[in-house]
Order: sequence, then C-alpha cells, then structure tokens
Amino acid sequence: MMNNNTTSNKLPSRLFDCLTYQIENFPLPDMLAAKENGEWRKYSSKEVSEIVNQVSASLLKMGFSGGDGSIEGKDKIGIISQNCPEWMMADMAIQQTGAVSVPVYPNITNSELQFILKDAGVKMIFVGDAALYKKLTEIKDDLPALEKIYSFKKVDGIPQLKDLMVDLSEDSKMLVNQHRDAVKETDLATILYTSGTTGTPKGVMLSHRNIVSNSLGAADVIQEVGVKGKRVISFLPLNHAFERMATYCFFYSGAAVYYAESMDTIAANLKEVKPTLFTTVPRLLEKIYDGILAKGNELTGIKRKLFFWSLDLAERYEINKPKSISYKLQLALANKIVFSKWREALGGEVKSIITGAAACQVRLLKIFTAAEIVIQEGYGLTEASPIISGNRYNEKNRMFGTVGPLLRDVEVKLAEDGEILCKGPNVMLGYYKRPDLTEEVMQGEWLRTGDIGKIMDDKFLKITDRKKELIKTSGGKYVAPQPIENKMVESPWIEQIMVVGELQKFVGALVVPAFEALKKWYLEQEIPYPGNDKVLHAAEVRQLISDSVKKYNLHFNPVEQIKKFHLIPNEWTIEGGELTPTLKLKRRTIMEKYQEFVHSIYNN
Repeated sequence: MMNNNTTSNKLPSRLFDCLTYQIENFPLPDMLAAKENGEWRKYSSKEVSEIVNQVSASLLKMGFSGGDGSIEGKDKIGIISQNCPEWMMADMAIQQTGAVSVPVYPNITNSELQFILKDAGVKMIFVGDAALYKKLTEIKDDLPALEKIYSFKKVDGIPQLKDLMVDLSEDSKMLVNQHRDAVKETDLATILYTSGTTGTPKGVMLSHRNIVSNSLGAADVIQEVGVKGKRVISFLPLNHAFERMATYCFFYSGAAVYYAESMDTIAANLKEVKPTLFTTVPRLLEKIYDGILAKGNELTGIKRKLFFWSLDLAERYEINKPKSISYKLQLALANKIVFSKWREALGGEVKSIITGAAACQVRLLKIFTAAEIVIQEGYGLTEASPIISGNRYNEKNRMFGTVGPLLRDVEVKLAEDGEILCKGPNVMLGYYKRPDLTEEVMQGEWLRTGDIGKIMDDKFLKITDRKKELIKTSGGKYVAPQPIENKMVESPWIEQIMVVGELQKFVGALVVPAFEALKKWYLEQEIPYPGNDKVLHAAEVRQLISDSVKKYNLHFNPVEQIKKFHLIPNEWTIEGGELTPTLKLKRRTIMEKYQEFVHSIYNN
C-alpha cells in the first residue's frame, strides 16, 4: 500500500467513502472538471461533497432510500448520460441514501433501455440532455414503475439535478448521516447490465465491497505512475465497470478527473488537460496509432525516413531483456526527434495508458512503450468488478502479450480445459433476479470467466481465447479466433475482421477494409477512388488484402490460417448492432447479418 503521509489512515469500505478519504487526506481544487460554455468548470473536493449531500437529502425527502435493506427493498435509480461531473455526484448521492444506481449506456437501443429499466424496476432516472430525454419519452409508457425524471443539462419540461441542490438544515444533515451510516460494505451498490455478445442483458449486482476492493487493488497499479495531485482524462462510458471503478480509484489516489467533451474532441482535450494517465480500450488506441501513421505517411524526404526508421526501432522494443548500447542510443535519438511529438499530441505529460476490455496488439504495446508511453494492459469482466489482473508500471511486473499479475486479494485458478476461474472480494453478488444464470457461472466461490488462459513465469496471466468463441472445424480441430483477428488488423488495409469456420473444412473471415487508407492509396496511384461499394470488387484491393492475409497467416498453424475471405461494405458499429458498447464483436449478430457472405466463402 502506498504511504500518502496523510492525516487519516482509515481505508474506504463503501464507494462514497473514497470522497471522504480524499477530503481528509488531499483535498483537490479540481476533483472533477468538465467544459461548460467553452471553459473548464472545476469542482473542488469540498464542493463535490456538499452537492452529493444536498442531492442525497433531496432524494430522501422524495422517499427514495434503501428500504428494508434487502436487494428487492432498495429503490433503483437510473442514470443515462454522457460522462460529466454530475454523473459521479448523482452516483454517490444515490449510494448514500442506501438506494441502488442503475446506469446505462447513452447509445443504448430503445428496446434494451426499456428492458433494463423495467427489469430493474427503476423508479427515478437522471438523463444527461434533451436527446436522451427524448429517447426515454419514447418508451416511458411501458415503464409503470418510473415516477420521476431529472436532467443534468437544462431540458424543457423537466427538473434538473441542480434543483436538488438545496442548503441543508440540521435535520436534513442528520437524515443523510443516518442513512449513510446504515449502508454496509456488503450492501448492493449498483446493478450493471451487460449486453455481452449474445442474448438479453444481464444485471450484474455489485456491492460496495466488490468495487471498493477492486479500486484499492487498482490503486497499486496506478500509484506507481505517480498520479497524486495530477490530472487524468476520462472518456470511456462511466456506466462501464472499468471506468466507474477507475474513477473511484482516482478519487482514492488523489488524481483530478477531467471529462473529455466528446469522442471527437479527445485530441484537443488531451492537449488542454495534459493528463498523466488515462484509460482506454484497444480499438481507440488503434485509432490513435492510425492517426499517427497517417501523418507519417504524409511526410516526405528525410523526415519520412526518420519517422519509419523510428517506427522500425520501436517495433523491435522489448522489456526485461538487455538492450545493446547501439539500440539505446538510436532509440534515444528517435525519442527526441520523432516520439516527443507523439507525446506532445497526447498532452506532453502522459506517462501511462491503461487498456482493457479486449486484447491489445503486442506491436502497439511495443511501439508506444518505446515512445516512453507505457501501455498497461489489464483484464477482467463486469462480474469481477471488473479487474482481475493488470500489468504494472514497473517493468519487472510487465510482460508484453499478457494481462499482468493478479490484483491484490484476487485469486485465479485454471480449470481442466484452461478456463480462468476467479475468487475474491471483487466477485459479484450474482445476476439480478436470475439465480439460474448465477448458478451457471459460479462454481462455489469461484467465478467462471468464460476465458481460456495460462500462467506465464508463475506470475503473468495470459488470455488465449474466449471459451464460447472457439471454432471447431469439420476436421475436429479447435481454432481460437481472437489471436488471428488481433494479428490481421495490424495490416493497414484491414479495419475490422471476424474469423469464421464453425464445422467447416477451413477457416475463413469477414473483412471490413480500411476505406480511408485505400482512398489515400488510390490518390498516390493517381487513380480515381471508385467508392466503398465498388472498391470491394477491385482486383487491386483484393490483392492488397490477400497479400496481408498471407503475410500474417505465417504466424499461425495451417489449420488456423485464413484460406478465403469476403469483404464487407460497411464498418461495424455499436449503432449498427455489430459491436458491444466496449467495441467487442457481437459474433452471433454478425453471423446472422452476413450469413449469405459466410455461405459464399464455403460454397463458391
């Protein structure tokens, strides 16, 4: 445990205790910050605490509380909003009353939103803005339990969160303290609905102890970086277990949290905020790298040569292995003339980026780390609150291609088939109203993760695939699609890919071409770009992608190699239903949507 030389050593046991801990130990002038009318609006630790208490008091006066203390007796309050300080303040205010927060993705479909709010019996909901309020009104008639709607931003016709911020009387303070003190660490704090890659959303029930234990364990991972008194930037959805837990970890570790305005403004916000650290998912990391690469391709002459010479050096970077003096000198030069510009584009002070939710290309891990931006890849799932393991900032506790050592107090063992089983204070209470599903994933105290893995060097956890996503060919061979897909997207011509071949003679793939890269290629060849639909049938494009597939096939056994592929005309998106909110492939949906294309791979 990091020694903060603080005035209070009592560790948080409930989520809102992380706020108290910060106030007592290192109060910040900018605990939370977001853009309002073009300027950064900063909330101090003290102001956040006052607002949280005021909102708690108002919720209690309206009759929302923990009821009789049972899971069913607790009132459920929803949150659907983009990231903002109000999101976290509402979350803590709900918790202090003993009620349960039920956050949902702002880009969720109407049918899923209706299912979740109805399934949880949500009585009140906070909406971020007018667009989200409109989404709610379209399904409101089918939500008999819903009594009140409040907004974060001004929306005509409904009250705002700020209307709940009223000065507290002594009686109100006593009421808040009474309910707050009654909340136990074992109490249900939140229900997080996971869409997963198939089926109806499941409500994962997490207690205060679940998330707090994970936050304290994650603090071991980020405090090595030195975040106390520094800034972090947040843009992953707060209703996702990863970002939610990370935020409480930031509170506990004394880092100021700044919210990006939107996904489109991240580049500009990074330069303004100058964060020391941020969390992301591999897909966004790939986008950052693609942007860097695109700029490199625009260079000419000596600058272009230096860029790709530096890139080549970075791709050969290793950790925990001796480096020659010649390599070190060359890398130092590359860092000075090329990689320093990368760091500047990320704000100039980024020391570490923590990534999770899906596998990250080892090539990207090497490149960014060589550029003095440490990528710490971790692993977990919502049911584990969510982190199970994570690579540390210290090089001794990092290994490329693995998801690092286990978090404090988390245990792992491997089943006979290689499935990762997890035990610890972070393992969920169960699925809301679904004991049957809970029984399916719990083996005594052990959570069945559904992931296949192995332990490297008695220390590092390595994920090899999803148990349910293993493909069995007609020859009886099992093929893990994720490592193949992860390698193939290293190609500049492949934007997205899904491996297919269940009960077929060979492995095939659906491929979404990198249309932007192809447009530039056509420009360089001085050939008019025929458009996304026609380009799928262009012999030169098929050749570029075919050459990439052949190149990366060499990394796999013959049975795992892609023999045929079909090009897809549109990028897979969350809105299109092909990706989960954490940008994982919804394999069943894609198979159903493109079954004719899959059929053509094996019948033409």
